[in-house]
Amino acid sequence: MTMQSTPGSRVIQMVLMVGAMMSSSVASAHPLHGAGFPGGFAHPFLGLDHLLAMLAVGLWAVQLGGHWRYLLPLGFVSAMCVGGVLAGMAMPDGLTLWLVESLVEPMVAASVLVLGLLIVARSRARAAGVLIAAVFALFHGAAHVAELPSGIALGPYVAGFAAATVMLHAAGVAIGSALSRLGMLRLAGVPFLLAGTWLAMAAV
Repeated sequence: MTMQSTPGSRVIQMVLMVGAMMSSSVASAHPLHGAGFPGGFAHPFLGLDHLLAMLAVGLWAVQLGGHWRYLLPLGFVSAMCVGGVLAGMAMPDGLTLWLVESLVEPMVAASVLVLGLLIVARSRARAAGVLIAAVFALFHGAAHVAELPSGIALGPYVAGFAAATVMLHAAGVAIGSALSRLGMLRLAGVPFLLAGTWLAMAAV
């Protein structure tokens, strides 16, 4: 006898999948990557913190509803590109390393935690939500670019991770829309909250 998939079992499967992702090494959150558009496109998919944060933005955008469903991801992508360009500006190597280790990585990890908390809490901070997402996005953009070797063309790389981020936001919106119809969108924030807590503890 075959078992039929139910909405509840699909949510459980999603939670287990995120839990399996959480079990991967923190050290693999920012693996070595190439340059150009392909390298930029691959980077958000290879970093657990980036992947979860960008999916969470899509889920929260569905919760906010209306035109915020588009403004929230748009604000995130725009600010992320700004953060990447700022990080790509010439800075002493020691300063770049200090910024990544002491500020950028903890903020990227915290973004997953905060976004998960906002989803669980059903936050309606619409305009403030765009600002919150934009602030975190600045650090995501900086993290994408900080590891690039000097002399690499920045434009194609930024375009690559921006395109990947748009795809992940769209996936988050699609998943969030499906869960919203089932009345389970708030529950989906729990694994993001747990993953964010774990990542934040590992980053400090």
